[in-house]
Amino acid sequence: MARGPGLYSDIGKKARDLLYKDYQSDHKFTITTYSPTGVAITSSGTKKGELFLADVNTQLKNKNITTDIKVDTSSNLFATITFDEPIPRLKTILHFKVPDQRSGKLEVQYLHDYAGISSSIGLTANPVVNFSGVVGANGLALGADLSFDTKEGNLTKINGGFNFSNNDLVASLTLNEKGESLNASYYHTVSPLTNSAVGAEVAHSFSTNVNTITIGTQHSLDPLTTVKGKVNNFGKASALIQHEWRPKSLFTISGEVDTKSIDKKAKFGLALVLKP
Repeated sequence: MARGPGLYSDIGKKARDLLYKDYQSDHKFTITTYSPTGVAITSSGTKKGELFLADVNTQLKNKNITTDIKVDTSSNLFATITFDEPIPRLKTILHFKVPDQRSGKLEVQYLHDYAGISSSIGLTANPVVNFSGVVGANGLALGADLSFDTKEGNLTKINGGFNFSNNDLVASLTLNEKGESLNASYYHTVSPLTNSAVGAEVAHSFSTNVNTITIGTQHSLDPLTTVKGKVNNFGKASALIQHEWRPKSLFTISGEVDTKSIDKKAKFGLALVLKP
């Protein structure tokens, strides 16, 4: 369904994935199995210090309707029903959580060659309404993301963003939190053959006048093994190595060290994803 400038969430996504995706300091295990009828069951467990969290997700696809039902260790049930293109270029998503009766949300996404729109509304008497839209062409995109609380009668979120992309470069600029923070990011493909890329993000907070600068890179040692690394201006350096030891099954080791406080213990994370 992806086409045109995409959705507002796609602005800066390339750089975010390079700098933050797959980095973790926890231990996580995920296994997916498929029944003869095509039902996918995914079990996940995460160890955060002394706390262990787990959930089971069941996914069923029937033509253009996908149903996801997840149950976690706190006995919460999350359900997502997705109608993919009931009419061309349109996607409708229904979310709700049990037992929270106020969690219901209906979302509609529409992707055009020159625009991308996403709108959601809470299924309550006084819902929160969210609207985001992007317009653009030829690698240029301009968008906004707004939320309105009908109970309080005010805008709770006002974000705006700009994105430029070509074959090997993506640059974006976003103004968030009602103008309280400014983010600029950059992603550049160095070598498509080795999946080598560099990226950077600069975040400025107007209220605290603090800048956070993060730079990172990635490189494929071979078609199945990727290494990534990043560092920020506060001295925190992270690295990971990810190996696809069989199709769709990944083993990831990541670590983080504070170079300005070498007496602090380094953080290490492990993630194992198994898919048949």
